[in-house]
Amino acid sequence: MLGFLQGFSYGLFMTCLPWLLVGLVNPRLAVGTETPARWQVIVRYCLVVPFIGMLLWLTSLWGGFGPSLPGWLAGIVAIPLALPLERRLRGWRRHRRERRLLAQREAESRQRRKRQAGEAHEAGVAVLDPARPPVDADSLVLAMCRAKQSLLEASRPDLAVQADRLYSRYRHVLAVLSGRFDTGELAFERARGLVAEVCLGAVDTLNAMASQARGVASVDADFVRRRLAAAGERLGEEERAALMRRLELVEETERRLAELAARNESALTVLDDTAVAMARIETGRPQASLTTDLALEELRRFVEGADRYGHGSG
Repeated sequence: MLGFLQGFSYGLFMTCLPWLLVGLVNPRLAVGTETPARWQVIVRYCLVVPFIGMLLWLTSLWGGFGPSLPGWLAGIVAIPLALPLERRLRGWRRHRRERRLLAQREAESRQRRKRQAGEAHEAGVAVLDPARPPVDADSLVLAMCRAKQSLLEASRPDLAVQADRLYSRYRHVLAVLSGRFDTGELAFERARGLVAEVCLGAVDTLNAMASQARGVASVDADFVRRRLAAAGERLGEEERAALMRRLELVEETERRLAELAARNESALTVLDDTAVAMARIETGRPQASLTTDLALEELRRFVEGADRYGHGSG
């Protein structure tokens, strides 16, 4: 065994100089890192490998001087065999690190979307479940469910909240209309038709938002920004232009989504205005059979009569 180690150390010493020259010409042939440099070649074949060979040689001297031929041959082929293994190991570690970073970015993205959805959610807003629509859902509510499902599939729960808000306004306005008008009145049908038209336009906007969001769903803007910041000047012009174009696509889409969201906010405001205006309408259908003044007068007479009844019985 000691003879094998001694021969192995001699083989390493013999191959250091050839690999150093090869590495100075082309560092990729002599170093297993992803982006090797010449200083890495010099450190490896002038310091690291000679140090390993010297350590093995000193260790083998305990058995005397007697290098073996198999050890010498193993030392000669050690570096050519180790380089592919090193590249494979480094590639495996790099892929594992990238998968971990990708999973972390996806988790961060989900948390950010969830936080944004929570911030965009108003108090008292009913939540639509696309998988289980309301029992009394009409075609318009079903269209809202489908639009919300499309936004959720595009990984935009922050935008899908608008479907919940639209549904809540729609339900509230219909409740106000039902309280102010009879369902058979022409005014009720006219107002309900106009509300439905506004909501249909908002649903179309939600579908357009889902289509826009799906277009850039596969583009990780955070990764592109980190790539541009980390690589810096090492990026080639072609790669830099491609990364910048991805960012432009994402930014253009976000601007378009903001415009569509603002359009829906206008529609929600119109529905709020409609509900308030309808609630102020007096339809001439009082719930009490007597007016307030008349009821107070009748109550006063009843109290006076009761007082006389008490004196008479005394």
